[in-house]
Formats: sequence, structure tokens, C-alpha cells
Amino acid sequence: MDKIIITVVGKDTVGIIAKVCTYLAEKKVNILDISQTIVQEYFNMMMIADMEHADAPFAQISEELEKLGEEIGVRIKCQREEIFTKMHRI
Repeated sequence: MDKIIITVVGKDTVGIIAKVCTYLAEKKVNILDISQTIVQEYFNMMMIADMEHADAPFAQISEELEKLGEEIGVRIKCQREEIFTKMHRI
């Protein structure tokens, strides 16, 4: 499995989850787990996804997710699971 961690943060609006999930489905990225909360009017989502069968490389997906975030008014960050895990062990 080639796991990635995706975080989405920003002002809550209609369709954030749908747009991110649609993009991932189009790239054949499988969502393994998803958690989202809204604190007052701020949206926060964390996803764990599997890129094993993705039809684009990690760098392209990460860049396109950032652009998608700009379009919908949120910040989207994508990290490889191993980097995320090592970063949070310190």
C-alpha cells in the first residue's frame, strides 16, 4: 500500500468533501479513512488514502489538490504517510 495523508482546512462551504473525493476518485486514489469536523464556521478534514492504483504520481496529485483547494477556498496539504509518521514521532 502507498498511503498518503490529506488535510483540508478552511472556511466551511457546501461541497468541499464532494469536490475532494471526486478528484481522488478520478485519479483512482482509494480513501481508507476520513474524519471531518466543523468548529464554528471552520472546516477541518483529515483523510488517509491509498495511491497504489493511482493513475498519476504523488507530486502531481499533491500539486493538483493544492490548486483545487485554492479554487474552493480551503488549504489542502498532501503528505506521504511515512513522512507524516516520522515527523510526528519527534
